[in-house]
Amino acid sequence: MRLLARVGSLRAVVAVTVGFIALNMLLVVLGNVTDYGTNEAFVQHVLAMDTTFGQGLKWRAITSPAIVTIVYVAIILWEAISAVLLTAGTIAYIRDREDSARKFASAGLLMIVALFLGGFITVGGEWFAMWQSKDWNGITAALRMVTIAGFALILVHLSPRRATQ
Repeated sequence: MRLLARVGSLRAVVAVTVGFIALNMLLVVLGNVTDYGTNEAFVQHVLAMDTTFGQGLKWRAITSPAIVTIVYVAIILWEAISAVLLTAGTIAYIRDREDSARKFASAGLLMIVALFLGGFITVGGEWFAMWQSKDWNGITAALRMVTIAGFALILVHLSPRRATQ
């Protein structure tokens, strides 16, 4: 019965949630590295605004291959750092180090929110008008990541300071 209480505790729920988000981010990084060209093309088309229908915003387009590469590599590094932080948070939750776990998990989850809400939805979606593209529109996927990370952030901060379960 005691084991069941621990498995059903808020700390266990948070550890599992953060752990799966860490795994997700590790797989995202793996996909971005192993399928570099396909995913770089996504960034290139969004920045170039070559599949958007509005003409008034085209002055914002970036077509420099060097800038596309810098942006894409920065995205991958950002995702990798968030994955490392989330993994560290998961390990800290498992080791019953709640304060460290909360700090690592919060930092990693906030990085996900910043990337997908700030980077993809706000900058990509609005500044580069990604919402106009039928072919290169990542807003739905970005919203999914913001929702998952936001939900996990709430769980992390609901978690008791000292776990007594």
